[in-house]
Amino acid sequence: MTTLLILTFLIAASLPFITQRLFLFWPRSAGKSVGLRLLELLVFYGFCMLIARGLESRFSGDIYPQTWEFYVTTFCFFLVLAVPSVIYRYQWLPAQAKARDS
Repeated sequence: MTTLLILTFLIAASLPFITQRLFLFWPRSAGKSVGLRLLELLVFYGFCMLIARGLESRFSGDIYPQTWEFYVTTFCFFLVLAVPSVIYRYQWLPAQAKARDS
């Protein structure tokens, strides 16, 4: 179950940087700004934390109380999972476009 949860976090962390759709539903012809991508990242983090909390209550029957350190740590983990898609968006795609133009 833990592996499935980590895969969910990985996919959710990558979505803002892979797709041009806002929250996967609204297409953006002009593209998304960095601010919109970061907003999406925060919303997807919150959604993943709700999923994790639901799974915790379902399988253990009780939700362990968390402090701010837990949320900072999990958000940093979420940011680390987003790194491959950030590299893809801001380094790989521009390098491919530059190679095509040359």
